[in-house]
Amino acid sequence: MRAAPVSARVMSGAPNVDLVLGGGFLANAINLVIGPPGAGKTILAEQYLFNNATKERPGIYLATVSEPLEKILRYGQSLGFFDQRAVGSSVFYDDLGLTINESGLPGVLLQVDRLLKERRPGIVVIDSFKALHSYAKDQEDFRRFMHGLAARLSVLPVTSFWVGEYGRDDVTQAAEFAVADAIVSLQTERAADRERRVLQVLKLRGSGFMSGQHAYRLSAEGFEVFPRLADPVDVSSYVTERQRLSSGIPILDEMLVDGYWRGASTLVAGPSGAGKTLMGLHFVFAGARLGEPSLIATFQENPVQLEYICQGFGWSLRHDNVEVMYRTPVDVYIDEWVYDLLGIVERSRAKRLMIDSLGDLKAAAGDDVRFREYVYSLLQRLSRASVSVLMTQEVAQLFGVTQLSEYGISHLSDNVVLLQYVAGQSRLTRAASILKTRASEHDPHIREYDITKDGFAVGKPFSNSRDLS
Repeated sequence: MRAAPVSARVMSGAPNVDLVLGGGFLANAINLVIGPPGAGKTILAEQYLFNNATKERPGIYLATVSEPLEKILRYGQSLGFFDQRAVGSSVFYDDLGLTINESGLPGVLLQVDRLLKERRPGIVVIDSFKALHSYAKDQEDFRRFMHGLAARLSVLPVTSFWVGEYGRDDVTQAAEFAVADAIVSLQTERAADRERRVLQVLKLRGSGFMSGQHAYRLSAEGFEVFPRLADPVDVSSYVTERQRLSSGIPILDEMLVDGYWRGASTLVAGPSGAGKTLMGLHFVFAGARLGEPSLIATFQENPVQLEYICQGFGWSLRHDNVEVMYRTPVDVYIDEWVYDLLGIVERSRAKRLMIDSLGDLKAAAGDDVRFREYVYSLLQRLSRASVSVLMTQEVAQLFGVTQLSEYGISHLSDNVVLLQYVAGQSRLTRAASILKTRASEHDPHIREYDITKDGFAVGKPFSNSRDLS
C-alpha cells in the first residue's frame, strides 16, 4: 500500500500558529510536539484534534501512563475549543495505560491496530509518547516498536501527534526524532524576573516555516502564538507622501523647517521630568484637531492618570480622533504587544502614533538584539503605511547628555529631539535641541523652553557664552 501524501495541512483554528508552521502541521504525517511539563503540549495537540476531527474522519486521543485520562478530560473541558458534543461522536479518548502494563509495547500495537480499523480516524494523538520508552527491554526493542507504529500510521491518511517531555538534547539521540516529519519545541525562557513561553519549529519536512523563537500564551481559549517580528530588508518601492506635519509646537516646527515628514519616526529623548510625554501629546492632539485618527500606546500612565495630565493642558482622551492602548509593563510580551498595536493601527486607520516609552518596551524584550529587530520591523511597517511615529526614551544623565540611546534606536529614527537640563546658579533650566532630521535641514541651535499651562513654550537660543555642560 502506498503512503498517503503529506503536502496537505491541518489547521489549529488559531491563525498565527499555522502561520509560523507555514500553513499548519503536516497532514498524514508524524508530528512531534516536545517540551517540559506545563509547556502546553497537550493543549496544542487537543486544539488540533478538536479543530480537525469529523464524524467521517474522527480524532483519537490516546493517553499512556503520564497522566490519568480523567484528569486530561477534566482540564480539557475548561478550554474554549473543547466541544463536549464532539466527545463520543467525532472525538474519542482512550487509555493505553492498562494495555501497556499488562501486555507491554506489543499490546499497544494491537490496540492501535484495533482502533485504526474500528474508527478509521483522520487524526491520532499519543500523549505521552516518551513514557513508552520505559516499557521497552532495550533501545533496539523500542526502535522496533516505534517503526512498527510509524508503518501503521504512515500507510493510512492519518495525521499523528506524538507528545512528550523531551529536552533539546534528545533531538540528536532519540530515534523518534528521525522518524518525525515535523518537530515543534515548546519551552519557557527566563530573563531577570520575567518568564516567556516560546515556540520553535525544529523540523518541517519538505516545507518552509518561520524560523526563530515565537512567544505564545495559554489561555481559556487555548494556544495563541505571536510570530517573531523580524522583517527582512524590503527594497521594493512604495509611495511616500511629501507632506509636512506639525509637531503641535509652533517654534519646534520652525526648528524642524515646517515640521515632520509624513510617515517619519521621531525619537524624543531626555531625563525624567523633561517633558517627553508632553511633547508626544502635543503631536497627537495636533493631528486629532486636523481630523487625523491618532493612537497613544503607553506603559507609563493608565488612562485615568493620562486623562488627568491631558486635562491640565486643555486636552481630553475623549476626543473622537484619539485612542489609547495601555499595557502594564509588569506582564507584557513584546510579541503580543506589537501585534495588538498593529491591529489597532489598522482598525482605527491611525495616522499618528505615540509610543511611551521605549525603555518599557526594551524591558519586555529581554534582549538588546531582539528589541532592535522589533523596533526596526515595526518602524518599517508603519512607514510603509504612512503612519507618523513619535517615541519617547528616558536617558539617565540630567546634564550634558553624552549617550543618547544604548540600544541604537536613534540610528533607526528619522528625527531625534533631545531634551535636557542646564544647571544655573539658582534654578534648573530646560534645553531643547534637534540632533537629527533625515532628508531635511534643521535649526542646530539649543533653545531654552518652559512647561506652562498651555504646554511647551520654546524660547530663544542660548547665547554662545552660556554654559550648557
